[in-house]
Amino acid sequence: MRTINQIAKLAVIIPAYRVANTIQQVISSIAENVDHIIVVDDHCPEGSGKAAEKLKHNRLTVIYHPNNTGVGGAVVTGYEKALDLGCDICVKMDGDGQMDAHYLNDLIAPLTGGEEDYAKGNRFMNFYALKSMPKLRLFGNSILSFLLKAASGYWNIMDPTNGYTAIHKRVLVKLPLRNLSKGYFFESDMLIHLNIINAVVKDVNIPAKYTDGKSSLQIMRALIQFPPRLLAGFLKRFFLKYYIYDFNMASVYVLLGVPLFLFGIIYGLVEWLDSLLNHSVKPAGTIMLVALPIIVSFQMLLQAINIDIQSIPQKRESRSENG
Repeated sequence: MRTINQIAKLAVIIPAYRVANTIQQVISSIAENVDHIIVVDDHCPEGSGKAAEKLKHNRLTVIYHPNNTGVGGAVVTGYEKALDLGCDICVKMDGDGQMDAHYLNDLIAPLTGGEEDYAKGNRFMNFYALKSMPKLRLFGNSILSFLLKAASGYWNIMDPTNGYTAIHKRVLVKLPLRNLSKGYFFESDMLIHLNIINAVVKDVNIPAKYTDGKSSLQIMRALIQFPPRLLAGFLKRFFLKYYIYDFNMASVYVLLGVPLFLFGIIYGLVEWLDSLLNHSVKPAGTIMLVALPIIVSFQMLLQAINIDIQSIPQKRESRSENG
């Protein structure tokens, strides 16, 4: 069996905030053949970074933020440090013990052959393991998964809030790291920007694991806060990929379909209100003038979605690490 060091230089990044009681156990569980463990203390009031330093690992680097930046900001700091250290693959793990280090090799496997660029854990691939996931979180993740499919363009992935991820430096250096979301929207924002640069993403089966502690991500809050951000991310991705970097039939369908759909809806509402106020019945021609634009535009938008699904970045032939 090949070791990680025979494949690539690897860093594990742990954003640390209120995990002083668990971070030592997390660090100790990471295999010895991981080159660098980077802990980013995000101005933790519990001193999570100091707790990590007590282990005195020679491969451990602890970075302290003077202010709290959020999990995304801490991970970005870790990414930048890993690149400075010359690492090829960066794995992000939480410090609360909910990400099993035994699956680390499975997580990075898609990246080592040069076919994929980004891998993320997926707790939905194992039906029996899902029994340990709280039902509210399972329901919320299902809704967020669908919304993120549309926003990111990765229609083939699930479990968007899973923060157990691995990314190769070949795409990491292309991302606008400092412009990514600093909070819990970070992983979703990453996926949107990864699609913009045509990175290949892979879901990896990693069963759910929960400790006695509560998840810091409140799923109901995410269902309220994420949709507007996902919409903004979708609009940015679609505009760049279908009107700036390329122009194809999806561009045409949306360009014609959206105005037609809005015309049908608005004109239909106006005619309906007029009929309601004046107690009149609209002729068949008026009804058709409302219905046809909606039907035609709906078909156009469905075709645009189908083209977007077919445009998911696919795995390439194996490349060298420098490719």
